[in-house]
Amino acid sequence: MTILFVALFGMIVLGIPVAIALAGASAIFIFLDGRIPDMVVVHRMVNGVDSFPLLAVPFFILAGNLMNTSGITERIFDFAKAIVGWMRGGLGHVNIGASVIFAGMSGAAVADAGGLGAIEIKAMRDAKYDPGFAVGITAASSTIGPIIPPSLPMVIYGVVAGASIGQLFAAGLIPGLLMAFALMIMVAWYAVKRNYPRDQAFRFSVLWITFRRAFLSLLTPIIIVGGILSGAFTPTEAAIAACVWALFLGLVVYRTLSWRRFLRVSFDTIETTAVVLFIVAAASIFAWILTSNRVPEHFASLILGFSESPVVVLLLINLILFAVGCFMETVAAITILVPVLLPIALKMDVDPVHFGVIMVLNLMIGLLTPPVGMVLYVLSRVSKVPFERCMAATMPFLVPLFVVLMLVTFVPALTMWLPTLFYR
Repeated sequence: MTILFVALFGMIVLGIPVAIALAGASAIFIFLDGRIPDMVVVHRMVNGVDSFPLLAVPFFILAGNLMNTSGITERIFDFAKAIVGWMRGGLGHVNIGASVIFAGMSGAAVADAGGLGAIEIKAMRDAKYDPGFAVGITAASSTIGPIIPPSLPMVIYGVVAGASIGQLFAAGLIPGLLMAFALMIMVAWYAVKRNYPRDQAFRFSVLWITFRRAFLSLLTPIIIVGGILSGAFTPTEAAIAACVWALFLGLVVYRTLSWRRFLRVSFDTIETTAVVLFIVAAASIFAWILTSNRVPEHFASLILGFSESPVVVLLLINLILFAVGCFMETVAAITILVPVLLPIALKMDVDPVHFGVIMVLNLMIGLLTPPVGMVLYVLSRVSKVPFERCMAATMPFLVPLFVVLMLVTFVPALTMWLPTLFYR
């Protein structure tokens, strides 16, 4: 087992892609063990992605790409600006509000940062906001995307943990809104400290015009979330419905999506889906090795031997998740850590749905921290701001996110109220 972990982290440090590192470390372990047939690697990897709910992954990715390409994100941004642009530091609040709306369509932090983030940062720069502040709030608000339904990480968690994806989606809504509220408080504090102006006066006529332009786009989260909570759609069917609606808007209504663009979006979706599912497959064999060697049981004994207090154990789990999130891609971390940490959470009487929100929220914060920091790399490329400055500008915004994480961890009602209301 020592060789397994040394091989994994050695490959990651050398810059080898995480999927290849996971599969490679597993292959080395099996070769040295000598008792496991080589074909087990292939079978376990195939079984890891042989799941119907995983069909939601490519469709949600496609839906997000279509919305970024069809000009839907620009309409959302204009509508959010009309709602909260009148506040001091208005574009910071607009940044958060647009991310909340887009979160109900895409479910991926990187899609939010790469698509909506480019529009938000340009607008804030044109309004003479500090580029570091613009990047920091854009990075922090992009983490709302995978918390508010739909959510790609929650689909992966639901598959690995055997939890209801519909309940996970419902559980993420209130924590996602809490994140937005906490970040808006942070922006208000910055606005007073740096004397940021009100970007525009509130005008009902502007609100009405932008609402009319964005109305059909705003129906997307209603179709997705409403369809799932009402039982009209499964999460996979909701993802397909989102794609059909985005295609209808881009090709028929707005006519901003050409067939050339559609082909490019399709190829981007295929590439992203292949990467995600390759990571899931590779992490599946790694997680199987851990489980078959009783690593979760030994780890649970170690944690519970340290303390049996639920508060201490949950703090330790959050610390482990944060540390792993700093070094490992979200999908891989979920696939590997669920078999290890979920049994400990269950012994503490933590509901699997509640634990899923804790895990995803914690790992989203990991997207803002080096050395992996995927969102920071995307925004550094989009904004032309050096990575080191992006990292420094984002650090203050981790404070409200950690506050929300602690609230979600120790106040289960924040996550479990909606799943109980709709499903139990």
